[in-house]
Amino acid sequence: MWYKDFVGFVKKLYPTNPVVLHSPVFTGREKEYLAECIDSTFVSYVGEFVKRFEKKVAEYTGARYAVATVNGTAALHLALKVVGVQPGDEVITQPLTFVATANAIAHCGAVPVFVDVERDNLGMSPQKLQEWLEEHATLHPATKQLINRQTGRRIAAVVPVHVFGHPCRIDAILEVAKRFHLPVVEDAAEALGSWYRGKHPGTFGVAGILSFNGNKIITTGGGGMVLTDDPSIAEQAYHLSTTAKKAHPWKYEHDAVGYNYRMPNVNAAIGVAQMEQLEAFVDNKRQTAAAYAEFFRQKDIPFITEPEGARSNYWLNAIVLENYTERDVFLEFTNAQGVMTRPVWTLLHHLPMYQSAPRGDLSTAEWLAERIVNIPSGVRS
Repeated sequence: MWYKDFVGFVKKLYPTNPVVLHSPVFTGREKEYLAECIDSTFVSYVGEFVKRFEKKVAEYTGARYAVATVNGTAALHLALKVVGVQPGDEVITQPLTFVATANAIAHCGAVPVFVDVERDNLGMSPQKLQEWLEEHATLHPATKQLINRQTGRRIAAVVPVHVFGHPCRIDAILEVAKRFHLPVVEDAAEALGSWYRGKHPGTFGVAGILSFNGNKIITTGGGGMVLTDDPSIAEQAYHLSTTAKKAHPWKYEHDAVGYNYRMPNVNAAIGVAQMEQLEAFVDNKRQTAAAYAEFFRQKDIPFITEPEGARSNYWLNAIVLENYTERDVFLEFTNAQGVMTRPVWTLLHHLPMYQSAPRGDLSTAEWLAERIVNIPSGVRS
């Protein structure tokens, strides 16, 4: 059985016990910057590290603006709000993603619509998106809004996801969305350090988001970021993230229902140090992915690799097993041996709160969910 060979291979890559799926690495100036932040007394969202972190992320990704938030879900919620998603709308996304993607849509009072993914990159299928829109969407003659003929609700946006850090075919998705006059908000929570045709995920649509959770390629403990080239979107996202408080030397005036979503300075201090190491982290993880690819090539096991035209950060490495039964036998064996492995997330339309959400044919997502396993993927020392 090749499972035993796999466990031995992983334990050579990661000589820890147990071997976890992904853990943060703090080998830079994190402690120095944290001390500086604490000494400044500006540990909440008013502080220089937040601005420095935003600047570093904007410069790295090529986004014109970056707005730091407390987590990636908050960032996606803000991005959807400022592009015009309203209660009662529908927002198209994919079922193969972390639950936060759909939750952010629900936080807007909107309804997620699930379209299928592609087998090679795990991202939204441009073809399935087009087919669903052609079958269900119509342009209202009076309001010029895109309406779902079955539900009568407005279709307000499209949210593709760059799964495990592998860029989806965002260029083709944008072409479809443009024909139907739909804004694209990218969930690039897992894709910091990835590139697709010379651009960073999260910078193709009108807005995109990143996550800096503890298990991401860099972390701020908890954190997220809204990316955009649109000054109006950036300004609105910042305003709403700071409880919609109007600027004034002493008055507490608020002009909208805002959110306490701004990233604290203490988190951003960690983020600045982590950004200084990002390229080294990406290189490290890509070397690990290459080692995995060779191992699984010899075992004739499909290993998910970066799409054509992309440079992936390989946030979480993944293999595709024969079927549901083999998947669970592998999961049980490896975890019992102290090597953490995990199945892909439960498909969102299987969760109780989204079981009645509109959807297209999701056969590819169903096939993948029965077979995908994530394997240890952290930065190696």
